[in-house]
Amino acid sequence: MHLIEVAFKGNRKEFFHWPGDDAPPLKAAIIVEADRGEDLGVVHAVGELAEQRFAGVSHGALAGAEPKPALRLATPEELSRARELRATQDEDARRRAMERVRAHGLIMKLSDAEWQWDRKKLTFYFTAEKRVDFRGLVRDLAAAFRTRIELRQIGVRDEARRLDGVGRCGRQYCSASWLPELRPVNLGVAKDQRLSLNPLQISGACGRLMCCLRYEHEFYVQSRKRFPKEGRILVTARGEEKVIANDIFGDRVTLRNVEGETRVVPLAELKRETAQPAGGPLDDDVRPSADADAPDDTDASRTDEDAGAAATAMRERATRERRSLPVRELDPRVRPATRPPRRSAPRARDTGAPLREAEPITADHVTAEHRVPARVAPAEREEPHAAIIPLGTPESVAADEQRLRADRGEAPADGDITPTGEDRRRRRRGRRGGRRGRAGEARDDDASAAADDAPPTDPSE
Repeated sequence: MHLIEVAFKGNRKEFFHWPGDDAPPLKAAIIVEADRGEDLGVVHAVGELAEQRFAGVSHGALAGAEPKPALRLATPEELSRARELRATQDEDARRRAMERVRAHGLIMKLSDAEWQWDRKKLTFYFTAEKRVDFRGLVRDLAAAFRTRIELRQIGVRDEARRLDGVGRCGRQYCSASWLPELRPVNLGVAKDQRLSLNPLQISGACGRLMCCLRYEHEFYVQSRKRFPKEGRILVTARGEEKVIANDIFGDRVTLRNVEGETRVVPLAELKRETAQPAGGPLDDDVRPSADADAPDDTDASRTDEDAGAAATAMRERATRERRSLPVRELDPRVRPATRPPRRSAPRARDTGAPLREAEPITADHVTAEHRVPARVAPAEREEPHAAIIPLGTPESVAADEQRLRADRGEAPADGDITPTGEDRRRRRRGRRGGRRGRAGEARDDDASAAADDAPPTDPSE
């Protein structure tokens, strides 16, 4: 019994057991056992190659399916019947199924249709971005074709593999010709190879990244391990230089120094320069002798550790001190943003000169510039020659008492300076200004003069 691999339409492959003593020849058409019937295919691999592929491909041992038996070699009549079935009936079935898909309003693309050789099963392959509820479609297709219907969803890579074609390289698709399985390809593969990241230049006919991008990826990964990383600063014989680019195929490295000068160095020479210090080896006359008192490696490593710990402690202490500082030091002469609470006792405006807490605030501490005007009666506030009475004096207290009596309608006390109602009316008229105010004052003056000149009248008359 021999293990053989058989290929069907759309590069679909399966493994079978050949019962004869001799394996069938390659490319021979054979009849094999299929799902509830028989199918016709072509021998793709036999012998050791079939054994290797069965252990490594996804449709072999990895799938966990047991190979089915192969029945016999196909006759010329059976082969011609299979060709007619593939040429006409498969395409006709796909077109009729597309009409039913549009009738059901399903968002799916029917890529291919495949009749089984004995016409006992019809399989449709479709692609869709989301899950599709095609239960109603299956019932309609089963009623239309009078056979068993199977709908199988595939990806865009599998679609390109089934339909086959020619790639941008001018050769047949790798997935359809020899590639055993389709592995995912990400954008990191193109970045490692320093290829263009334009999707139009690195994508295949399926719209995904080309499968051939993975062929040389391992070579690039292993080769770049010998080169320094791009952007790294190296200390060479000419000082500090930055790695600009690596030439994997020429084993050369492009460096740029601090002044902006670039140079191309072979990889072997760069390794010698980086292994050699910038100052060169010590001369024999300045190299310390073995008899000189020098600390051993243990003491030197311990000293380096102590110095590193001390430096770390100093940085931490500086960080704590910097964090403990205020965000900004306010000028004491600047008033705070919040309003101070109101106090019953009057206080002078803050001038920036602090006073002693035990010393009482007197009139001597209040300068003429910051003196607070006293609360006086309305007449005194209006008159330009009214005196300013400091707060807290007997005069200010008396003025406050007289103003309160006037507001309450009480009789003024002796020495009260509260103006009368007539004076208030005159002042209001004067404040109006213009002709109306002056005319009103003139009428009041004429009326008062006429009243003074009029002869007294006898009450008995």
